[in-house]
Amino acid sequence: MRPQLQTVAQSTQPDEEETYTWQEGWVKYNDTIYEYQEDILTFLVMGIDKNSDVVQADGQADGGQADALFLVVMNPDDKTIKIVGINRNTMTDIDVYDRDGTLLTTVTAQLAVQHGFGDGMEQSCEYQRRAVADLLYNLPIHGYAAVNMSAIPTINDSVGGVRVTVLEDMTKINENFVKDKPLHLIGEEAFWYLKYRDVDVFGSADLRLERQKQYISAFVDAARRAVKKDISIVLDLYRAVSSQMVTDLSLDEVAYLAPILSDYRFDENSFYTMQGETRMGEEFEEFYPDEKALYEMILDVFYKEVDINQ
Repeated sequence: MRPQLQTVAQSTQPDEEETYTWQEGWVKYNDTIYEYQEDILTFLVMGIDKNSDVVQADGQADGGQADALFLVVMNPDDKTIKIVGINRNTMTDIDVYDRDGTLLTTVTAQLAVQHGFGDGMEQSCEYQRRAVADLLYNLPIHGYAAVNMSAIPTINDSVGGVRVTVLEDMTKINENFVKDKPLHLIGEEAFWYLKYRDVDVFGSADLRLERQKQYISAFVDAARRAVKKDISIVLDLYRAVSSQMVTDLSLDEVAYLAPILSDYRFDENSFYTMQGETRMGEEFEEFYPDEKALYEMILDVFYKEVDINQ
């Protein structure tokens, strides 16, 4: 499987000379030919707005919204980890289901709501995975983990806490959240730093995404150091948050990936976010991606250049 970039308007057709060596799945853009890196593994991580253990939802749209959406991209060829932050308010096609799982209609709405039209468990995760994949040109997504926000303190403290510099004034919820103040987040402080947004402030979801980007970058560094000292941290954490998480990754698979990923490179340039414009809709904020920038980001993260002269 590979993304369907060759069907998008930005791509161009090969010239007469290139057609002789052209392979299925190649993409030509700005006179450069690219191919999808098929060894890449991509995982969708979702932060669900639930402050409890995972339970099966009863209602038609009670599965919980995916307030945080990130792709973790593992590239074994160059041994890098890249993370793509996806704006939860991205306007896209959302499938609406009834309680029996029957598709009723498809509407244009915020990406985060897709998770809600499921059972709050595997069904919701599959719906959300499909919506994200469709948004990104049918990008293959090899696994997922949906974690209720209530698990944040446990995850944070498993690596000894995370150091950040506060990006915006949030003293209304915590007196320590002073803009530009260095802070070592422990316990509930990490929860509020990642979850809080002032819904009365336009663009608050964008501000929160920047904090999440900052935090995750710092968390990855802290986690890599912790895992190198003691690999059992990963397995202990998996068990500790299992009641607050839905994932299609088994404990054995996580145990296999953890020591490998600890040796992969990750730096400040390894984090990508979608470019676009946030507008006020009739009731809620709406984010519209810059299609050209999105296309180029997919090429940068998931593709490599092809030299047909070699």
